[in-house]
Amino acid sequence: MAAGLEPRGKSLQLEEETPAAQKGTTEHQGEVLDPRGENTDPQAEETLELEEDSLGAQGHVARQQAESPDPRGEPAEPWDVQPVLSELQAEPVELLPAVAAPVLEPQETARLVAAVRALHPLPGLPHLKRVRGGACPGPPHLLLCLARAPGLPPPLSALLPGLDVRGLGAPLPVRVPARRPLTPEQRERARAAWPTAFREDAQLARALDGRLFPGPERAALRAHMAGAVRAALRARARGLRAVGAVAVEPGSGRVLATAHDARGPCRPLRHAAMECLDLVARGQGGGAHGPPAPAPPACAPAPGPDGQPYLCTGCDVLLTREPCVMCAMALLHSRVRRVFYGAPSPDGALGTRFRVHAHPDLNHRFQVFRGLLEAQCRELDPDP
Repeated sequence: MAAGLEPRGKSLQLEEETPAAQKGTTEHQGEVLDPRGENTDPQAEETLELEEDSLGAQGHVARQQAESPDPRGEPAEPWDVQPVLSELQAEPVELLPAVAAPVLEPQETARLVAAVRALHPLPGLPHLKRVRGGACPGPPHLLLCLARAPGLPPPLSALLPGLDVRGLGAPLPVRVPARRPLTPEQRERARAAWPTAFREDAQLARALDGRLFPGPERAALRAHMAGAVRAALRARARGLRAVGAVAVEPGSGRVLATAHDARGPCRPLRHAAMECLDLVARGQGGGAHGPPAPAPPACAPAPGPDGQPYLCTGCDVLLTREPCVMCAMALLHSRVRRVFYGAPSPDGALGTRFRVHAHPDLNHRFQVFRGLLEAQCRELDPDP
């Protein structure tokens, strides 16, 4: 195992198909024994696999696919993964009532703009352009001020007291964007109302256009999500809810943990995401469920809090189903970098009901993408 990967701790999986000698567990007549030799309920406790290969099974497949992309640099399958935007990015930009007037004498434009800007500076609205013209038919229009009351605006003498209004036509009501647009779609809608400044987020634009992930990374992400699907299928075979999760170290492609839902009458909180994060913690010498995992020869013990990242710092977590609020907050607390999920959930906290990952009052934010292997994930655990 490379020295640079040791601080992450061991790679743990919920598996049942690997021989017992590779799992660090003992199997006897269909029963699974934990490392202490005590019987455990197959539906109550996960079987622990300690990966001798630091990449793990999914990581190896992912790297093979990543090294053999389509000759054109793109995978053959369509890429329908989309970013889950924050509320500010997803909601339409609010429009405020304002007052404008046509500039009938273009040579007076500069003087009028300076005079109106001094009289009505529009604090808090620096994104608004003062003059609308160009593609709009007719003369350019000068933005005078926000509307003080609904209905037709008052005359220029009341709106611009003491100013030389030579060159201005009668005022008329308009609507202007209340804030700067954040996405290309918001920009188009905002500019349809009134010209506004827009600074494009290049990464967001690439994500919305499907250009953020190159072909090799798409193949790797698909392979990791396929591992989560397999884990969900194993859960279904055991009578559990078919939801799977995988935690990945993106720089190396190493699978840190693979888990599935382990809920039961006495275990209501053991969702797939919680199990996955707990396995990562157990790989670092912690964890809440089950005994500490013995260290395989290929993995040295973690050097301590100062020598390893905190839980999933900088990692990706892939889930077959959108997580709930509890799981979303656990992902946030573990400091993940990105979350990918396949199917949305009616109670989902990363796009459907809430957008926990982009809440402005929380001390960590992470990127979320939806739709990875969505059709397969929807079939695993369909909504009632």
